[in-house]
Amino acid sequence: MADVLNQLANKLPRRKFDAVIVGAGGSGMRCSLQLAEAGYNVAVLSKVFPTRSHTVAAQGGIGASLGNMSEDNWYWHMFDTVKGSDYLGDQDAIEFMCREAPKVVYELEHFGMPFDRNADGTIYQRPFGGHTANFGEKPVQRACAAADRTGHALLHTLYQRNVRARTQFFVEWMALDLVRDSEGDCVGVVALEMETGEVMILESKVTVIATGGAGRIFAASTNAFINTGDGLGMAARAGIPLEDMEFWQFHPTGVAGAGVLITEGVRGEGGILLNKHGERFMERYAPTLKDLAPRDFVSRSMDQEIKEGRGAGPEGDHVLLKLDHLGAETIMKRLPSIREIAIKFANVDPIKDPIPVVPTIHYQMGGIPTNYRGQVVVPKNGDPNAVVGGLYAIGECACVSVHGANRLGTNSLLDLVVFGRAAGNHIVESRLKDRLQKPLPADTGDATLARLARLDGSTSGENAQDVANDLRRTMQSHCGVFRTDELLQEGVEMVMEIDKRVGDILIKDKSKVFNMARVEALEVANLIEVAKATAVSAAARKESRGAHAHRDYPERDDVNWMKHSLWYSEGNRLDYKPVKTQPLTVETFQPKARTF
Repeated sequence: MADVLNQLANKLPRRKFDAVIVGAGGSGMRCSLQLAEAGYNVAVLSKVFPTRSHTVAAQGGIGASLGNMSEDNWYWHMFDTVKGSDYLGDQDAIEFMCREAPKVVYELEHFGMPFDRNADGTIYQRPFGGHTANFGEKPVQRACAAADRTGHALLHTLYQRNVRARTQFFVEWMALDLVRDSEGDCVGVVALEMETGEVMILESKVTVIATGGAGRIFAASTNAFINTGDGLGMAARAGIPLEDMEFWQFHPTGVAGAGVLITEGVRGEGGILLNKHGERFMERYAPTLKDLAPRDFVSRSMDQEIKEGRGAGPEGDHVLLKLDHLGAETIMKRLPSIREIAIKFANVDPIKDPIPVVPTIHYQMGGIPTNYRGQVVVPKNGDPNAVVGGLYAIGECACVSVHGANRLGTNSLLDLVVFGRAAGNHIVESRLKDRLQKPLPADTGDATLARLARLDGSTSGENAQDVANDLRRTMQSHCGVFRTDELLQEGVEMVMEIDKRVGDILIKDKSKVFNMARVEALEVANLIEVAKATAVSAAARKESRGAHAHRDYPERDDVNWMKHSLWYSEGNRLDYKPVKTQPLTVETFQPKARTF
């Protein structure tokens, strides 16, 4: 069998590039633009057409301390981000991101991104959850918006610039595995052309993982169906740990029963949350910021209102988001897509009636460990900051970590462009073009082909979606807004049982052309890695911090748990590394109790 696989692998078609970027969302295209404009031969792989990447769904804005509406500065933005992260974010990376924010927003403006404008022509900025002036004193308007379609505007702007720069896109291609040489450096990827089923080796001097989040491990999610954690699965199989995977952000306002996102920008424009009594309940939980407290805080408050019997609707299972008082003109101008979503998915017109909303899984704070240059970092020989040669990770699939235990709203789009640009700059500055391509290992592609052979040779087993749905139900019920030791331990056991079923998924149609069952099976293999990392990491963390709300350990424990978790697929084991509390140039923000 090994001889046959070697013959097949050696016959696999190969193409060479300076850089291969896996994922054509905001971070991938920001990085590819930097490289293509510097004259690099760049290939960008995407499961969907680039402008259908999930960045297109981002609504509310991109955070930057431009100060167009009132006084603001990057240091206040940094404080809000550190506090929002529940002090688990790395302060060197957070300082870097907040300092770079105005620069990258003005750069997007010059690229042609159609931001909303003030009367004087400056970029319009709206308030957002957790954004404050003077270190928490009062709310500030920091979110640069293009109505409620900011991600759409960003993605189309970057795609057009990439077309101009002659970036090569491999559309409807799925990366399957990283190729690492004997020294552990990454020298390319093995990829699948989804239309034909053809497998190809893409050699590269540098590989950038930009595959986005993996929110489809949960049953109720704001994530697109393509968000299956492909980059995380590839990394885990290649021996790279996944960092802080216990931290998943529940967005407070997903449409009840549908999961479709209602942007925080609605509350930024003045929308308010009500319980069944018509009470603005956030005034009780967060007297200063009210409805614009950070997302983990608002989600837990909503969940508590529902559990204590103050939820709205016949089942009492949601709360209400009221925005009719804003007036039809403001809603049509600032929130046109939200009105469309509410009419289509909730059957209500927000100009007249409130939208039923419930906390819904939205964003992964964890991911592939990197530094603020985008280089993948794996502890080695006692060095916690050892870099994996030739490998970068950016965007939601990466853990820099600027989001820590809870992401501040608008920092996701900011993360994409700041670190996509930073990774591109670092690759250019490292004089990659002058380097020779390292040779591929003799067994390149063997493991991938063996996986595909097992898949195509399966004669018994289950449908991929049946396994995936069981996984999603398990994660939803055992790793939700509130967690307990009993729930988490049971969840780990159930996920490990589902893991055994993943290898037996049945592909009924053995033809390779347009066989989406094969792609779905490969996606489930990635989802299970993410689910194992999440469940095991969450069961081990005996505290409440940010999005990890543990009923058995309701307090944050800085003495024992101010550290990042690292989950390794091999052996299903956990390790830990310290949080970087030292910023680049300013004083450390010391942990304090979070009040709003």
